[in-house]
Amino acid sequence: MKRSKAYKRAKSKPYQLKNEMIYSGLGGIPKDFIPEVKIRYNRGKMFLGKISSSFDVADFLRKTYERGKLQLQEAFVVLFLNQQNEIIGYYKHSVGAINATIADVRIIFAAALSSLSTSMILAHNHPSGNTKPSEADKTLTAKIKEAGRLFDITVLDHIILT
Repeated sequence: MKRSKAYKRAKSKPYQLKNEMIYSGLGGIPKDFIPEVKIRYNRGKMFLGKISSSFDVADFLRKTYERGKLQLQEAFVVLFLNQQNEIIGYYKHSVGAINATIADVRIIFAAALSSLSTSMILAHNHPSGNTKPSEADKTLTAKIKEAGRLFDITVLDHIILT
């Protein structure tokens, strides 16, 4: 039986194992490049403060803004609390334009679940100085509250800073 040249070449070189590249369903993006939320949770006695009123929240949040940024552009921040209303962490979720910012409910709850919080306080600023919530603010708050019910995470308040 006569063998082909290709067969002879294949027999002379053993199969080479190479690093396998696994592709996700995201249009050929390698699995190693899929983004993920990373949060470090250290269970300890260090808390960032205790919340007993909206004034406590406003005071804490104003310290998280760089000087002059409160009046410059909108930013959305979430405080994560334990059962004693102690701040176990906060997340600067987004920074937007002069009159708007975007909040993604999925990312907010990824952080809330990873931090093992039992409640949260939503906050954003209005550079215009207007403290009245817009219809978009009300809709977003309702959407986040509804998602919170599914996970037993209470949305205690949505504060607008000026």
